[in-house]
Amino acid sequence: MSILFSNRSQGASRVKIGLVQSIVMVFVSHVRQALSSLGELWRQPAASLMTIGVLGLSITLPSTLYIMVKNTEKITAGWDQASEISLFLKPSISATQSQQLVARLNTWSEIDSVVYIPADDALKEFQHLSGLGDAIAYLESNPLPDVVLVTPTEKHGGPTSAKALLAKLKQQREVDVGKLDIEWLERLYALVNIAGDMVTLIGLLLFIAVVLIIGNTIRLNILNKHDEIVVMKLVGATDAFIHRPFLYTGFWYGLLGGLLAWFCVIIILWWMDASIATFAAMYQKEFNITGLTGAALLTMLGLSIALGLLGSLISVQRHVRQIEPR
Repeated sequence: MSILFSNRSQGASRVKIGLVQSIVMVFVSHVRQALSSLGELWRQPAASLMTIGVLGLSITLPSTLYIMVKNTEKITAGWDQASEISLFLKPSISATQSQQLVARLNTWSEIDSVVYIPADDALKEFQHLSGLGDAIAYLESNPLPDVVLVTPTEKHGGPTSAKALLAKLKQQREVDVGKLDIEWLERLYALVNIAGDMVTLIGLLLFIAVVLIIGNTIRLNILNKHDEIVVMKLVGATDAFIHRPFLYTGFWYGLLGGLLAWFCVIIILWWMDASIATFAAMYQKEFNITGLTGAALLTMLGLSIALGLLGSLISVQRHVRQIEPR
């Protein structure tokens, strides 16, 4: 306790403050310091806007990339035929045995759907797609076998699970040959995984940069208020009381930067949506970018605020402690 308050210690000890009054006083003190720190940002608009802009744009890039990866996964969800397994049945298998195989496979938990294509239907489809036309009629017999198309569930649609399911299907007595385009499936999942890893790495680097920028900004604020901090320590102010305005400054930086990032992401998605819609129309398809949901917005704001508080906390813990009255 400082010298100024040493003679008042006995009198202060006799004052009894209720619990509710203590809570109200703490709440009022926090609100006052929060508004005071917001006022400091308002009185320095140029410096504050630059810091908020750097923080917001740093969060915009990983957020936009994350949304694009999620939309890529949405597009590739329609490519589930890459994990479709084709089972070519033995020539000696009758139609009844083929139907029994289909019924048996429908009971498997790893399989989402089973489609049976008789040899005659397969020949007609081949005749239509190949363009050979009447040349097929000169064949003495149908060279195509009965085919069963098996689509795994989403859980078992990955390369490893699809391989295991293919090996299990080959053991069925009716199956002659089983085929799965593993290479295309593995490439598809590898590209999506690489994109996800890049988003994580870029986001991590930018988040570290945000913490360093906020920390350096708070450090400059602390140096500018060096004499004020010395006086506060002389009159007996606690460390928490001194730290609080700087922590609220980091909070405001994080909140405003998160709101700026959310606005920038909306603009970017709106700008890209027209180009993607034009590209999809060339393939007679419709696709719209899925934007930020309410949960994603709250996550973005929470992450931005956490980065602002972390940067300010690191700077406060280091630099305020070094300021002591002489």
